[in-house]
Amino acid sequence: MRKSLILLVFFAGLSAAVMGQGTSAKAIITITNPMNISRTDEVVAVNWSAVKAKYPNIDTANFKVMNASSKKEVSFQLERRGGSEVQNLLVQLSLRSNETAKLNIIPGKPVRSVAKTFGRFVPERYDDFAWENDKVAFRMYGKALETRKDNAFGTDVWVKRSTKLVINEWYKTGDYHADHGDGMDYYSVGLTLGAGDIAPYVKDSVVFSKNYHHWKVLDNGPLRTTFELGYDEWDVAGKAVKVTKTISLDAGSHMNRIEARYTYGGDQTLPVVIGIVKRKEPGTILMNEQQAITGYWEPKHGADGITGVGVIVDGGNVKMSIDKTHLLAQTTTSNNQAIVYYNGAAWDKANEITSAQQWFNYLDAFKRKLLQPLKVSVQ
Repeated sequence: MRKSLILLVFFAGLSAAVMGQGTSAKAIITITNPMNISRTDEVVAVNWSAVKAKYPNIDTANFKVMNASSKKEVSFQLERRGGSEVQNLLVQLSLRSNETAKLNIIPGKPVRSVAKTFGRFVPERYDDFAWENDKVAFRMYGKALETRKDNAFGTDVWVKRSTKLVINEWYKTGDYHADHGDGMDYYSVGLTLGAGDIAPYVKDSVVFSKNYHHWKVLDNGPLRTTFELGYDEWDVAGKAVKVTKTISLDAGSHMNRIEARYTYGGDQTLPVVIGIVKRKEPGTILMNEQQAITGYWEPKHGADGITGVGVIVDGGNVKMSIDKTHLLAQTTTSNNQAIVYYNGAAWDKANEITSAQQWFNYLDAFKRKLLQPLKVSVQ
């Protein structure tokens, strides 16, 4: 009896030791907010090579990310950027001013992450490409729409007041011009740059391409959706030009990241503008050349409410102006050189951002966060 008790205690201790080894951190990620403002539900990229350097035998299908403080599991995404190899580990977290969080990577089957971003090609609606997160939705117009009288060009906004993903449901019913509690599409684009599209600018005129013709999804949630849109060659002041736009949208954000890459012959710079379509009725405008921020709090659209639209150019000299159609942020790019900017929107009826000042404050804080990214290290 005594021997059985000793063996039972021994095996129980051995089991506990094995379990302890199995749940010990194989790598520790430290993330610090260097700013004096809080950052809420921000998606941060952790270099996958740095993770593998500390955890060489990591199984991409069998690991968890745990918050060392709360002991709770953290949802994540493996970002591949269209390739077969993992590029980044994406995690979403909130950090107070100057706060540091530690995340432990341990073996184990992770819980399935809730999808907060999504995008797809929509052939059933004249080749739209639509994408969304838990805050807002967008779409771009495809080749099949060009022959129709209702053709449009620039970035379209679908306002939301629900965290759920709605694109598939709205396209299925076709009833998205009325708000049934989740949001709606009332934003008008037409043949303009809409909510922050980009185009060449020659002799004070926007030189529009045709609608996008080629698409490729690089990553599709749960925390970040990234895709490419390719445009056929068109004439820009006697120069044959093509452009590819790589667009990313993170969970929790009102802003897309857009990387536009123009290709053409020669080494001359190409003037371009990022524009926001202006309404006939007066709205509230922010044009901050120093910070490269354009903000627009549209006039109220009857019972539909108010949309705020914004553009932030990442670096470079920006000249701002207003013409009959657009608020314009003008800059230049070079052949095969990426120009990066951000565009996005908010809706007052979502009850998160409900005034021009709140929207402009959001854009200002977003730019500050770009200049002071979260600090990440892996141990």
